[in-house]
Amino acid sequence: MTATSPEQVIQQFSLYVSNGNFEGALALYEPDATFAFQPGEVVYGLDAIRSALAGFVALKPKLTGEIQKVLEAGETALVINKWKLEGTQPDGTPISMSGQSADVLRRLTDGAWRLLIDDPWGTS
Repeated sequence: MTATSPEQVIQQFSLYVSNGNFEGALALYEPDATFAFQPGEVVYGLDAIRSALAGFVALKPKLTGEIQKVLEAGETALVINKWKLEGTQPDGTPISMSGQSADVLRRLTDGAWRLLIDDPWGTS
């Protein structure tokens, strides 16, 4: 399913992660994207993002979000999203995380939007 708005990208990401669709979530990123997988820890490119996202998917999470703001300028958008993740750590311990992300997206020539910069901790 092609995301035709910045909001749809964020909504699809939550749905894909919650459903364990790792490849679907990864496909929402630009090839040269940046991902802040932990506060102060950033990776670049799809291979590194794949490794970082694997940790989130391993939690078998339910990821929910509430988009706070979308600002568009031409082919670029900033999305602020309040999110919550509930999951289970590998040892069976429940985990709960939340934050407010700052994500930069870019519209491709076919009209689809993709994540260029994903910072789940962006407003912290």
